[in-house]
Amino acid sequence: MTTDRVPVRVLLLIGDQAEIVADVPPEEREKPARYAADEIAAAVGLPADQLPGKRLTAHVDADDRLSGWQLA
Repeated sequence: MTTDRVPVRVLLLIGDQAEIVADVPPEEREKPARYAADEIAAAVGLPADQLPGKRLTAHVDADDRLSGWQLA
């Protein structure tokens, strides 16, 4: 079950993975997390190669994993 929705940003793609960070100033960011780029792209209706730089929102589940991607 999902709980909170948070703002995130796609930094870049590494192979088939998207590096995701909290959409906060760089000095406040933690280490990027990687998620399947195709999964995110399908959820937001964009080709995966257009994800870098996009601002999104996502649900945070009990294990701190993100899902339910939406364009911000």
